[in-house]
Amino acid sequence: MPKLMFVLLVLGLAQAQNLTFTPVATDLERPTFLTYAPDGSGRLFITEQTGKVRVVQGGRLRPEPFLDLSGRISCCGERGLLSLVFHPDFRNNGFFFVNYTRSPDGATVVARYKVAEGGSRADPASAKVILTIEQPYANHNGGQLAFGPDGYLYIGMGDGGSGGDPLNAGQSLNTLLGKILRIDVNKEEGGRPYAIPAGNPFAGRQGARPEIWSYGWRNPWRFSFDRETGDMWIADVGQNQWEEINLEPKGKGGLNYGWRLMEASACFNPGNNCNNGNLVLPVLEYNHSQGCSVTGGYRYRGKAMPSLRGAYIYGDYCSGRVWVATEQGGKWAVRQTIETGYGISSFGEDADGELYLLDHRGTVYRIGLR
Repeated sequence: MPKLMFVLLVLGLAQAQNLTFTPVATDLERPTFLTYAPDGSGRLFITEQTGKVRVVQGGRLRPEPFLDLSGRISCCGERGLLSLVFHPDFRNNGFFFVNYTRSPDGATVVARYKVAEGGSRADPASAKVILTIEQPYANHNGGQLAFGPDGYLYIGMGDGGSGGDPLNAGQSLNTLLGKILRIDVNKEEGGRPYAIPAGNPFAGRQGARPEIWSYGWRNPWRFSFDRETGDMWIADVGQNQWEEINLEPKGKGGLNYGWRLMEASACFNPGNNCNNGNLVLPVLEYNHSQGCSVTGGYRYRGKAMPSLRGAYIYGDYCSGRVWVATEQGGKWAVRQTIETGYGISSFGEDADGELYLLDHRGTVYRIGLR
């Protein structure tokens, strides 16, 4: 795949040049993720890396946390409370799920909680651990949770950390590290508090973990599902030179995204002849002259910015750049680069598909057009 398609092009389209970032919440403790409850309340939920889930309601940040896990987590660096997702049937069952690194050992924990009576706060006594994954190093914990259009829970897991994937976790099917997982949280089977969905690509294969949906990941920091097509957008943080964005067609599991054989579209280990033709290459990438840690975003499907409908918006934690990418002739190219100066830890989406940017230094912004 030619490098030219990955060059960050600034095409100067007027309708994309006037992005605005309006604060909706300030004075947060290292915000890591934003989402909404599918209950018609209009509430926004923000995870703070240090352990609290905060709520924006009626345009104001509520002083009391929705949930406080500060005493349970190991923070900070790349550890902490990393994301939250609500069950698709939250309106009826009151369930939501969190992903955090456990104190004191830093293991990844995916746990289910239930909202307390009245709905304004979670019940801290309702915790049910769904999955625990030991972490050999402090970095590359992944952390994303999302329900797919199939109703199953997807979990992003980094390769376990250090540098260069010393455990070769990305390519090993007998570990959950370096993977995106898919589980059914509505059932229990085999002594587990979850079931393996029919169609998981490695279920029944000897020596492979049945939870695995895709592999070859270094640290998939933020993925999202296109709310119109069901396609999956995954950003994978690079090693020394390249950051990448991958596009997975709806329902297409079992794919190998390359790490540690490749870093984006370049050979990594080995240094050449690394791709036998079975590895999935990114649709977008940028080198470390543009940034050093990609933060995945969303394909915009809201109504407030009609000129950006269908564009994929993402950013970089280190440089604060935001990119707007569009499909052109069957390939994706960047049409706009915005210099924000923010430490972009995440993007978020509300019930209407409008987008938000999280500055890790403590502010959440709504993205708009001037």
